[in-house]
Amino acid sequence: MVSGVIKVDHLLAKMATELTTLIKARQLDDPMMIGIRTGGVWLAEHLHQQLNIASPLGTLDISFYRDDFTQVGLNPKVQPSALPSATEDRHIILVDDVIMSGRTIRAAMNELFDYGRPASITLVTLLDLNRRELPIQADVIGDTLLLADDEQVKLTGPAPLALEIRKKANL
Repeated sequence: MVSGVIKVDHLLAKMATELTTLIKARQLDDPMMIGIRTGGVWLAEHLHQQLNIASPLGTLDISFYRDDFTQVGLNPKVQPSALPSATEDRHIILVDDVIMSGRTIRAAMNELFDYGRPASITLVTLLDLNRRELPIQADVIGDTLLLADDEQVKLTGPAPLALEIRKKANL
């Protein structure tokens, strides 16, 4: 049951403005933007276009890098990661839809380092749920959302992009 739907256009505009400022302040020349499947890719596509980033957009599927892989098994929709060039000495803008525990981002960084050692990684996320299990923080956040224990959030898309807040199914 859906308990709320939130459009994300205003959050994307806010994130684009903050990210532009951050890129200039950190002097990130020719950054490579990479989205984490699936919601992070949708967001990265929008931000990549809004910021007019020259390097092609990359995508990561972190399924094989998850630390719960042996417990939950393989995602049946695994797709290959696609990076347009090596990450060695590149400034990476890593985009995901939600940061909660930090474990997805840890898995993404592990995969990125398998491609080479980036000069830097800037983390951009639409939502922060403030339930960290690892000391990983986003540099640009669309918004912070506090959910009840029986709620979850899901980004739907790719067009239009919207956030759905749902009650968790009783198991």
